[in-house]
Amino acid sequence: MTYIFPAPETASVAIVGNGDRFPVHRIYCIGRNYLAHIQEMGNDERQPPFFFQKPLDALLPSGGEFPYPPGSENVQHEVELVVAIGKGGVNIAVEDALDHVYGYALGFDMTRRDLQEKAKKGGKPWEAAKAFDFAAPIAPIRPASEIGHPSDARIWLAVNGEVKQDSTLDLQIWNVPEGISHLSKLFEVKAGDLIYTGTPAGVGAIKPGDVMIGGIDGIGEMKITVV
Repeated sequence: MTYIFPAPETASVAIVGNGDRFPVHRIYCIGRNYLAHIQEMGNDERQPPFFFQKPLDALLPSGGEFPYPPGSENVQHEVELVVAIGKGGVNIAVEDALDHVYGYALGFDMTRRDLQEKAKKGGKPWEAAKAFDFAAPIAPIRPASEIGHPSDARIWLAVNGEVKQDSTLDLQIWNVPEGISHLSKLFEVKAGDLIYTGTPAGVGAIKPGDVMIGGIDGIGEMKITVV
């Protein structure tokens, strides 16, 4: 088969201690999955989390540079646990969900907050706020076969050395098995899917020149410079 122009390369993420890479199928994100973040954003804490997507070319590898996107004056950081799916399925039971996990990574869900707020008020989609270029920085994946399934690890993010977000994974409203199960009732989950599982409180604006460093205990750290 030939194409009218070169086909894009397969999007992939590095794996810790492995020369092979994790090919990415889709990027899902869970919204409003930490109570304190729901409260700081002024949303209804009684509503369940929901899903949105980012494009594959939003991925930005650990240690990279994040170009400040045009069209926004309020771009914010959101540090998150990322679940890498290794086996697909539909209607996955909560008790079976961890069998579908290949591993875990640290990710940032970068957000044009001003465009998001404008979209909310107008009842419009969030793509411009969430799905822009390089909006999904991600660190290398650690296989669950090596680290297990972290459930209460510390998750944090600092900007220029000052800690802005600091929480633990057990404060998620929906834990990893529940998130996977619910997603599989809306989409056919497939090997290669990444699930960004929501951010804790403390989100805030960044500007060119800032250095973001985040981490999840037992999973890894990531440094991204805003340019």
